[in-house]
This record gives sequence, structure tokens and C-alpha cells, in this order.
Amino acid sequence: MKYGESAFDIIYLLFAVTAGVIVLIRRKDSIGRLMGSSALILGAGDAFHLVPRVLNYFVEDDLTVWLGTGKLVTSITMTIFYVLLFFLHTRLFNREDNGRDRICMAVLLLVAALRTVICLLPGNDWINGGSSVFWGILRNIPFVIIGIIIVIIYFKTREKNRNFRRVWIYISLSFLFYIPVAVAASLLPVLGMLMLPKTICYMLILGVFLKESSN
Repeated sequence: MKYGESAFDIIYLLFAVTAGVIVLIRRKDSIGRLMGSSALILGAGDAFHLVPRVLNYFVEDDLTVWLGTGKLVTSITMTIFYVLLFFLHTRLFNREDNGRDRICMAVLLLVAALRTVICLLPGNDWINGGSSVFWGILRNIPFVIIGIIIVIIYFKTREKNRNFRRVWIYISLSFLFYIPVAVAASLLPVLGMLMLPKTICYMLILGVFLKESSN
């Protein structure tokens, strides 16, 4: 189990960072920068959690602080990732001057800021490996709102870009796999297995970035 999970985590991190670099090299415009930056932020942020997780299988040191801090960093970088996906959507479909989208952007940024503030509150008890279901639900309410916004906007434009037509599905599935883990994995550890298909959804999104950057 530890070898399989560790290998998968390492492959994912290498894929995310490599995809980000390739996209930035291939495409120099604002769309390329948004896709590449999103990939790099996703990979770098997840590394803060996954690297200590892998090490925890093979070293005897207590890595609770590193694992907790990694979860905090990942929570924030995932939020940034979805904010960047919103801005990517506006550039892909030329919606920068759309009044409705500006309102949507304001709501998204407000909710993202709220999510970040909640994640930074001491009640999460990241450093000590806090496992409060209450805090798990509280910090993920705004995250789910962000996800709903992103899914809706990509769903509405799914026929306008062949490469991005399934992104709304990948995002929806990633949230469906993630939320049970974030909220209740401390009570039912087996739920942690859902992180594997959730990560695959992220890899599929990065695959879309790679395909779009080659056009």
C-alpha cells in the first residue's frame, strides 16, 4: 500500500510541475500563463502535503507538524487554483467585459478570501493534526461555493472549446471525491482512498492544459 500510494503521489507531483513548465514554454500569451501558473501552483501546493505524507511511510520521525502545515498550504493553493481557473475562463471566452461575470468574479474573490481566512484560524489546529469535523465543514463551505461557480461557468461554455468541453465534469468529480475526505476522513480513514480518483481528475485537467497549449 505505502509503495503504491507513494509512487502515485510522486508521479502526480512530477506530472503537475512538468505540465506547468511545458505549457509556459509552449504558449506565451495570457492564456498560457494562466494555465501554466495554475498547474505549477497546484503541484507546488500539493507537494507541501504529499512529500511529508510519503516520507511518513519511510521515516520514524514525527511529521505531524509538517503534515498539518502541508494541509494548510494545500488548502490555500487549491483555492488559488480555482480562482485562476475562473480568470482562465474569462480569457478563453473573451468575457472580461461581461458585467455579469464581473459580479461573479467579485463573489468568487470574496468567498475565496473567506475560505483563506477560515483556513488560517487556530481552530483548525493544523499543527497538531486537528481532526474536527466542525472545522472541516466550516472551511469547505466556501470552497464548495467556489467549485459550484467554476462548474457552472465551464458547463455553460462547454461547446465553445473542444479541449475544455469536459473540464466541468472533471471539476465536479474532484469535489465529489474530495469533500467526504475533507469532512469525515478523521472518523472513517478509509475515505482517504477517494483522494486517488480526485487526483486523477486534476491530472485530466492538466492534460487539457497541455492539449490547449499545443494549438
